[in-house]
Amino acid sequence: MVEVVVFAIAALVVLGGAAGVILQRNPVHAALSLVATLFGIAVLFVAQEANFLAAVQVIVYAGAIVVLFLFVIMLLGVDQADDLDAEPLVGQRPVAIALGVLIGAGMVLVVATSTVTGVPAASERWVRNGEDVAQIGRLLFTDHLFAFEITSLLLVIAVVGAVLLARTRPGPQVDAEEDVPVLPGEVVYEEEE
Repeated sequence: MVEVVVFAIAALVVLGGAAGVILQRNPVHAALSLVATLFGIAVLFVAQEANFLAAVQVIVYAGAIVVLFLFVIMLLGVDQADDLDAEPLVGQRPVAIALGVLIGAGMVLVVATSTVTGVPAASERWVRNGEDVAQIGRLLFTDHLFAFEITSLLLVIAVVGAVLLARTRPGPQVDAEEDVPVLPGEVVYEEEE
């Protein structure tokens, strides 16, 4: 009975946080809703006795990745909600809605066609034998090495892209006191009074 209550509360936190990520107009609030979602997922991992995955979820995702998101948001200077009524690309919203419906239908199909076999899952056998960390490490760096490296490459590309977007463009700046354009590389000397 306790497991059902824990699952229900964690599932509500996950769903509420996911809805907050989508519905919040302020990017900082959306990132904080993502933190709630990630903590709820960590609780679900603990309920499944996957303690290592729960710790990694909190340390890596709720800690490092969300801090990276917040760093990029602050670096870009997003302090107000963007104008969501102005569509950046023509037809982007219908395509996004169609893909969302397709992914949702695929998830429903997977859940509807899955069967319970009664055989203990591989993760349950690892936890029983105390080899969960060793098995995850072995699988991560042998069978799933390519996916692991692609993920790290995507994270590096995301950080480099965020830095490039946040850089100020070189161009003429205006001296505030005299309204005179200042060319890049030109030094403006302040006169002492």
